[in-house]
Amino acid sequence: MSAQAPGTDPAGAVAIERPGHDITRTMPQMLRAHAAATPDAVAMQEKRYGIWMPTTWATYRDRVRDFALGLADMGVTRGDIVAVLGDNRPEWLIAELAAQSLGAAVVGIYPTSIGTELTHVLAVARARVVVAEDQEQVDKLLAIDPAADERLVVEHIVYYDPHGLEQYDHPMLSEFTAVEDTGRAAVETRGAWLDEQIEACGPDDLAVICTTSGTTSLPKLAELSHANLLSMAARLTEIDPITPKFRYVSTLPFAWIGEQMLAVASGLHAGFTVSFPEDSSTQRSDLREIGPDVMFAPPRIWESLLTEVQVRIDEAGPVKRAIFGWGYSVMDRIAAARNEGRSPGAGLRAAGVLADLVATRPIREQLGLTRIKRGYTGGAPLGPDVFRFFHAIGVNLKQIYGQTEICGIAVLHRDEEISFDSVGVPLPATELRFGDRQEILLRSSAVFRGYHRNDEETAKTVTPDGWLRTGDAGYLDDTGQLVVVDRLKDVVFAEDGTMYSHAFIENKLKFSPYVEEAVVFSGPTLEGADATDADSPLCAIITIDPATVGAWAEHMRLAFTTYTDLASKPEVQDLVAADIATANQDLMERIRVRRFVLLHKQFDPDDDEITRTRKVRRNVVGERYAPIIEALAGGRDGVTITSSITYQDGTVAQRSIPLRNIDLTDVAPPAGSARRKVWSGRA
Repeated sequence: MSAQAPGTDPAGAVAIERPGHDITRTMPQMLRAHAAATPDAVAMQEKRYGIWMPTTWATYRDRVRDFALGLADMGVTRGDIVAVLGDNRPEWLIAELAAQSLGAAVVGIYPTSIGTELTHVLAVARARVVVAEDQEQVDKLLAIDPAADERLVVEHIVYYDPHGLEQYDHPMLSEFTAVEDTGRAAVETRGAWLDEQIEACGPDDLAVICTTSGTTSLPKLAELSHANLLSMAARLTEIDPITPKFRYVSTLPFAWIGEQMLAVASGLHAGFTVSFPEDSSTQRSDLREIGPDVMFAPPRIWESLLTEVQVRIDEAGPVKRAIFGWGYSVMDRIAAARNEGRSPGAGLRAAGVLADLVATRPIREQLGLTRIKRGYTGGAPLGPDVFRFFHAIGVNLKQIYGQTEICGIAVLHRDEEISFDSVGVPLPATELRFGDRQEILLRSSAVFRGYHRNDEETAKTVTPDGWLRTGDAGYLDDTGQLVVVDRLKDVVFAEDGTMYSHAFIENKLKFSPYVEEAVVFSGPTLEGADATDADSPLCAIITIDPATVGAWAEHMRLAFTTYTDLASKPEVQDLVAADIATANQDLMERIRVRRFVLLHKQFDPDDDEITRTRKVRRNVVGERYAPIIEALAGGRDGVTITSSITYQDGTVAQRSIPLRNIDLTDVAPPAGSARRKVWSGRA
C-alpha cells in the first residue's frame, strides 16, 4: 500500500506517515451521485403517527442543499464544527451532510449527555451552531452558563422538533424548517456557490468528530475524515457485500462510531435505505415491520433480545417448550457444523427444515430478524452462549473489533469461520501486529486524523509511521484469528505467560442471563479495584437483570416490589450464586470469584457509573462503593450503605440499605441435568 510522506499532519503539528487510500469523493459528493443515478429511490424513511414517511435521494439532496445554505447564512464556514444533539432522525443526517457541504464538520453529542460532559464537548469543539432535537435538549443548552468555560461560543440553536417550544422567545433559537426556508430562498443566487464549496472539499477533509468512550475521564474528540469512513465502508463491503436493496434500522446514537460506520458511511457507499423508528418505545415493533437485512448492535442489545426470548419461552406451556428445545438442538448442531467448515449430513439437514419451521423461524419473526443477512456486534465481548444462540436460530452474527480511532471496524469474522472466542481477521488493506506486552497495533487508511485540539494525546496514540496503539492486549489463536483479552493496563500475566484480566472474568459472569453487569476487583484497598492482586481473593459487585430475574421470580411465585427488594431476596442471591459457581468452573483456580454482593441499584450513566455506550467506569464504581469493596475483601458477612433518593418534587432523602455479602466457598454449581438451557431462565 502506498503511504503519504511524513510531514505536517492535517490534524495539527503531529507528523504521521499515513497509509494511502483509493477514496476520491466526499460524503456530500456521494449523496449527489445517488440523487443523480436513482433520484426516486428511497434513501431514508421515518415513522410518524404510525405511517412510514419516505424521503427519496433527490429530496434528501435538496434538503441538504437548503440547510447548508441556511447554515451559511448563520456564518458557518470551512473549518467550523457544528454540534448535533438529539435522537436519530432524518434531520440529524441532513445537518451532518449540510455542514460537510460547506467544508465544516459535525460533532455528535449523546442525547442523554448532561452537565460537564455536554459543556466539555461544546467547549473543545468550539461549536457556534448546535442542532438540537426537542425541548428537552434546548432546555439543557439554554441552561449552560457561558462563563463556565471561556471556550463556549454557542450562538445559534436550531431545533427540529417544535413541540413544547412554540412559546419560547430566545434570540439563539431557530426552527430547522425555517433555516431550510432561508436556504431555499437563496438557491437561485447562491446555489452555484454551494456547488463550488462541495467540489472544493476533498476526501482527506475533516468530516465527523466522534467522542471516545471516556471510561476513565472526559471523552476525547476523535477527528475522522471522509476517506477514513468511506475506506472502512469499502473494505467492509469487500467481505460482506451490501446492496441498495438492503434495509437498515437506525436505533443507536449517531454520536457513536458504530452508527456512523453503518448508517452513514456504509449507507452512502452502498446506497441502501435507512429507517428511523417512531420513538424508543416502538423500536422493537418497528424493527419487526422493516425486517432489516443488516444490523449492528453492542452486546447489550443482543443480550436483551435473548432475554426477550427466555422470558417468552419460560411463559410457554410444557409442549411448546419441548418442541422448541428439540428444534433448537437440531439447529444448533447444524450451525456448529457450518461454523467449523463442515457440511451437515442429509438427515440433519432434513430435520433442520422442520426444526426451523416449528422452532427457530418463529423466534426470528418475533425479533424482527426474518430477513437478516448478517448481524454485527462490537464494543465489548459477547458471551459464547449468546453468540451460539443466534447462530442456532439462523442469524449470521459476527464479532467485530475496532475503535473510534479506526472508524469502528478493523477486524471481522468471515462467513463460516466464526469462532465464539475470537473477533476474526483484519479487513483487506488493514495491517495488524503486536507491540510491547502484546499490545494490538493496527494500521490502515481508516486510522483517524488525531484528537481535536490535542496533539499530545494524538502522539501517544499513533506512531510516526501510522500504527494505531489500541491500548488493548491480545493474541492470535491457532487458526490465526484475533483474540482480544482486555485493556492493556488491566491485563495480568501469569507465570506461565497466560494473560487474564478483570474484563475476562466479568464477561464469564455476564454469561448468566440473571447478571446485567459485573465489576471484579481484588485486594482490601481501593487501589485493588483497578488492578489484579494475585495474592488476594477476587470479589465482585453484581447488578441483576430485572427482566430475567423478575420473570424467574414470578415463575417461582416469589413476591417483590422494587429492584432493590428483588436484589435483596435470599432466593435471588442463591440463584445468582449458582450461576457464578458455574462460571468459576471455566476459570483457573487463582482467578475464581470468591465473594460477591448484589447491588441495590443498576449502574446508571447519569451517575457516571457507566458510559453512554454502557461501558463500566471502574474508577467511579471503585470510589463510590469503596465500603462494599472493603467489606467483601475483608470477608465480612455484610455492609450497610447510605443511599440518596431524589423524589419527583425535588426533595432528597437518605436511606440505609443493608447488603449481604455472599461467600462461594461452599456453593456448588448445578448438576448437569439441572443446568439451565441458554434459551431459558429456568433450570
